[in-house]
Amino acid sequence: MRIGAHVSTAGGADKAIQRAKEMGAEAIQIFTSPPQSWRRKTFTPAEMEAFRAAAAAEDIGPNFVHGAYLINLATPEPDKLKKSVDALIKDMELCQQLGLKGVIFHTGSHKGLGFEATLGQITSAIAQVLESTPQGVWLVLENSAGMGDSVGSKFAELGRIIREVDSPRLKVCLDTQHMFAAGYEVRTKDGLDRALEEFHREIGLERLVAVHANDSKCPLGGGVDRHENIGHGHIGRQGFLNIMAHPALRDVPFLLEVPGMDGEGPDKANVDILKEIRAAILAS
Repeated sequence: MRIGAHVSTAGGADKAIQRAKEMGAEAIQIFTSPPQSWRRKTFTPAEMEAFRAAAAAEDIGPNFVHGAYLINLATPEPDKLKKSVDALIKDMELCQQLGLKGVIFHTGSHKGLGFEATLGQITSAIAQVLESTPQGVWLVLENSAGMGDSVGSKFAELGRIIREVDSPRLKVCLDTQHMFAAGYEVRTKDGLDRALEEFHREIGLERLVAVHANDSKCPLGGGVDRHENIGHGHIGRQGFLNIMAHPALRDVPFLLEVPGMDGEGPDKANVDILKEIRAAILAS
């Protein structure tokens, strides 16, 4: 299990690796655009080469892109759907250029139309992205917390999408806070066992390629996407000990998306907490 974090690429793509090293992260996730904007960052060939070289030299990986929050494959707006598909295609292409594993993204919201009514559009859009992008790059669905009309808070919905698309390149990232907010009890052995049994039945554990490690400001089943620092929320340190000790999750990278102890995003303090939990598991 590698402990990683979302890091900034401000100042150049390769700067993300230096930031990861400083906080002790062993894998990273980056944005290629401001998360609430369609405007994209541009990386020069020299920056991309420097990123690949630094990641290899520091042994940091596997690494991922997180798609912009504006992406919505369930949207009723044709223009927004096109922008979403185009953004994913560009991110997938950049993954190949930077040597990243794939793009993690939120499927979006059906805006009251219902999952069944938008399933065909979602799967067609995903198929278009996969057909238009490099074969070695993954497209990674992230489970949602269940806010509003969001798609994918229940594993059955993600499983339906995966079966309809039927591509080995379509993977899943499991967000601990989103799971918890959606009603999956991850703090107890029995609760986590049931959740991961459902995940395997509906999706298949072989599709799981990353975990977003986030504590929760929201109580169990609260349906709100609100991340907290590890051990400071409703999941708690003991809950993460339970999560990280599960055999199904031991070989998956854990990527922090927490607010940080100083409110500036994932930091060394949170990385250290997860490393301490990992060490305790390995010693037991």
